Amino acid sequence: MLLDNERESENIEDRRGGGGLIKGIGIGSVFLALIGSYLTGINPATLLGLMEQTAPVQQVSAHKPAANDKTAVFVSKILAETEDTWGEAFAAKGKEYRKPKLVLFTGSTTTACGNGAAAMGPFYCPLDSKIYIDLSFFSELQNRFHAPGEFAEAYVLAHEVGHHVQNLLGISAKVNAAKQRASSKAEANAASVKLELQADCYAGVWARRTDSQKHILEPGEIEQAIAAATAIGDDTLQKKALGYAVPETFTHGSSTQRVAWFKRGMETGDPAQCNIFAATRRSN
Repeated sequence: MLLDNERESENIEDRRGGGGLIKGIGIGSVFLALIGSYLTGINPATLLGLMEQTAPVQQVSAHKPAANDKTAVFVSKILAETEDTWGEAFAAKGKEYRKPKLVLFTGSTTTACGNGAAAMGPFYCPLDSKIYIDLSFFSELQNRFHAPGEFAEAYVLAHEVGHHVQNLLGISAKVNAAKQRASSKAEANAASVKLELQADCYAGVWARRTDSQKHILEPGEIEQAIAAATAIGDDTLQKKALGYAVPETFTHGSSTQRVAWFKRGMETGDPAQCNIFAATRRSN
């Protein structure tokens, strides 16, 4: 990605090296939690919480990563690009875009949504409007999930920013209310899938709009994001963990769905085209 002349975000909170490391938990524990979830019906995040043994976290703030901290500088620049692009999109609709914070941590950290663990992957907490990421996830993305490349990493972060956009627009609250009203776990999961696929679409919108203005993408990089979306589809992850997929337990969408909705945003650059809820109603 061509980011050498782009600014870094000031909304970085660096907690790395401040304690709170997980003892005995790695990204592979996600697969164990998935298996346990299917067998017991317990939320995999809850199971991960039970598996964790953490020390108190010392929170250390740093607005700008050191120049030689290349991965941290990279995510800081990607966050800045999302700030600019979504700021313009909101302003065009007469709305204010409130920028999220990006928290860098190692192992585990406290959040307004409970304890956050590296084994959960990057995540967004709507209660404090912060995105949390252990940067070691990018090594897992490359080595375990075979989805290398800067734009693959940017897609992951842009997806979490997409959840922040949903939060600002009130979409997340509506989906959570629908999940509470759901008559079955499968129905609640289906609502979660729609929320995640819309975030994928928003990631595509960001990429299209930013590249149209600043030409930050290099040849072949769109394929990196598609590879990442494919690698972290629910069916792909479940087949790796269990040997088979259970569609009614999907919470993020299949690989095919994730790729399709990312492409929809990338091809149109229009947030309105990401209204999966209206699209689903029309297809019924």
